[in-house]
Amino acid sequence: MPNAKAYSATSPTSPLALTTIARRDVTAHDVQIEILYCGVCHSDLHQVRNEWSGFLPTVYPCVPGHEIVGRVTKVGPAVTKFRAGDLAAVGCMVDSDGTCPECLAGLEQFCPNVTFTYNLPDKHLGGVTYGGYSDSIVVDQRFVLRVPANLGLAGAAPLLCAGITTYSPMRHWGVTRGKKVGVVGLGGLGHMGVKFAHALGAHVVVFTTSPSKKEDALRLGADEVVISKNADEMLKHAGSFDFILDAVSAEHDINAYINLLRRDGNITLVGAPEKPLAISAFGLIMGRHSLSGSPIGGIAETQEMLDFCGKHNITADVEVIPIQKINEAYTRLLKSDVKYRFSIDMASLRSE
Repeated sequence: MPNAKAYSATSPTSPLALTTIARRDVTAHDVQIEILYCGVCHSDLHQVRNEWSGFLPTVYPCVPGHEIVGRVTKVGPAVTKFRAGDLAAVGCMVDSDGTCPECLAGLEQFCPNVTFTYNLPDKHLGGVTYGGYSDSIVVDQRFVLRVPANLGLAGAAPLLCAGITTYSPMRHWGVTRGKKVGVVGLGGLGHMGVKFAHALGAHVVVFTTSPSKKEDALRLGADEVVISKNADEMLKHAGSFDFILDAVSAEHDINAYINLLRRDGNITLVGAPEKPLAISAFGLIMGRHSLSGSPIGGIAETQEMLDFCGKHNITADVEVIPIQKINEAYTRLLKSDVKYRFSIDMASLRSE
């Protein structure tokens, strides 16, 4: 059983620190990957601090990280999709039962027996799975993805969560050329939503409470920027959107955005506010509007997203950090002090 260097948390209040973890030996269908970059997702912070104890209690030690890109170093004898030297990626899942209706439909993210990349039972080694804040990982080839060679790897890493989280609902709700699409919030998720909606050919409107973000929104591909606190600006867009992606995790008035939908328009939540949102039934009823939520996508759709990014040269806007600055990055993440995702250069871990 090979060992790997990693950064882990040992309690909800302890800082992430250097440790050694076990990785399984490469079996017939496995791919071993040297991790080059790992994105930092806000859910990493929630998980490390056990803030989802009612939904997914954290088991310590916890090694976070589910936005992984790297290079294949070894494959099992039954692996057909990868060979040593290939660029590869791993997202939020590393296993599922493969037999349920969800898996057979290519929707592994809804499998009742899905195994997340970290903090779920590890059927190979016991304990729980350990994520990408480490120098290597071993994953079944079914959950390993190809990375287009033209993409910068640091910016490609967040595509494995932030990317697919915003791409999937746009594909599901039919965002195409000629559609009018709103993106609420310009953060780690929202900035990817803008890039995808623009590349899909939609007319893109960004909603933000911060006038200072207007220039950046336009740079990322927005056609218009609306300051959501300005009632007159909001009114101008009433009843006109085919689709709105709501990427805000803070408490906010969802009804103000439902009122912007045209008949049969949809608003999808990808942000997860801590408190339940108050929703006016009439806002949904009168325009046959719909409100939905969406997590990540399945493996096939995630590969589709990566290929789309390769075609359109899309990556996340990242600030690259060494692993030694991960605790500082978490503090900054709480203040939204990053444009727009952190990406860890794992060469810094190998130097320890």
